[in-house]
Amino acid sequence: MTILNQMVMALVIGAVSLPAISRAAEEPQDRQEEQKRDHDEKGPQRKQEKQEERVQRKSAQEQKQEQYQVQQKQQQQEQKQKRDEQPQRERAQRKSDQDQQQQQRVQQQQQLEQKQKQSEQQQREQAQRKIDQNQQQRVQQQQQQDRTQQQERAQRQSQENQNQQRDQQQQNQRQQERLSQQQQQKLISQQQQRVVQYRQHLEQQEKVARDQAALLQQQKRVAQYRFQEQYLERVRQQQLSLRNDRFDYNSDPYFYTAPNYRYSRGGKYYQTNEYGAKALRQAVNYGYDEGFRAGKADREDRWRSNYKDSYAYRDANYGYSGYYVDRSDYNYYFREGFRRGYEDGYNSRSRYGRVNDGNYSILDTILSQILNFQNLR
Repeated sequence: MTILNQMVMALVIGAVSLPAISRAAEEPQDRQEEQKRDHDEKGPQRKQEKQEERVQRKSAQEQKQEQYQVQQKQQQQEQKQKRDEQPQRERAQRKSDQDQQQQQRVQQQQQLEQKQKQSEQQQREQAQRKIDQNQQQRVQQQQQQDRTQQQERAQRQSQENQNQQRDQQQQNQRQQERLSQQQQQKLISQQQQRVVQYRQHLEQQEKVARDQAALLQQQKRVAQYRFQEQYLERVRQQQLSLRNDRFDYNSDPYFYTAPNYRYSRGGKYYQTNEYGAKALRQAVNYGYDEGFRAGKADREDRWRSNYKDSYAYRDANYGYSGYYVDRSDYNYYFREGFRRGYEDGYNSRSRYGRVNDGNYSILDTILSQILNFQNLR
């Protein structure tokens, strides 16, 4: 930059000095000519004209000199302005480049974020589809299992009916000791009171069942909630059947058949006949079946083992018709079967019972140990 300034100054000085040198060289020659003309031309008028010419020439030269200086100043100012504007243009160019780079980085970041969001959305959609598929499969499996269980229960009920008919026939064939009319009336009166109390109890249990169902939903125990709903549906069907029942006490052999079994519970001994004993056996078996399903449900929900937490255990009325035995006796033996069934279902084993075509029944040896019937004859 310094060398360039020195060259410019040299050009300016040379341009200024050139007219002066030229004038210095022309002045002697002009004087000689003027002297000669003065010598040749005589008179004041001639001298005056020459003087005016010299003044005009001098004025023209000065004007040219001033124009030249103005041009030089303009050139210098333009050069200075260019030098001053050069850094600004460079800074503007650098800023423009930086802005472009920043814009490119922003666009790249936006593209990267957009791709990431799309990838995450796809992953969420895939996960949701998988969850929906699994849920649908579980629903289908559960529906199939429910249908199978209904068929199995129907078969079991049919088998029980056949057994009951066979027992009835055998009972009729055997010559049995009959109770007195007074004893029969006493049993009938007790039985009627049981039925009334049992119907009242079933109505009271509806609120308890709803509260328990709400708690299971809050705890997100899906399998246990489903089991409880199935249990309640079976109890409702049982309750409906009880309401429509027209029981003939006088023709039922239970009320005139003498006791032939003795059993103990809570340190006390009780007596019953074959019909009462059958109801207690049924209580243990139903309890084991319901307990196994409840334990299996808690295991599927990955819930801690606690058979007393189940509504079915606390209710313990499924299978009880209100006849032949007290509800407290039925509940006791139902829970004895339930506890053992729950342990087998929760631990996925068959320690106390067996599985046959989807039905869960307690082992005969365990059943005998629980009831411990003693023959009175």
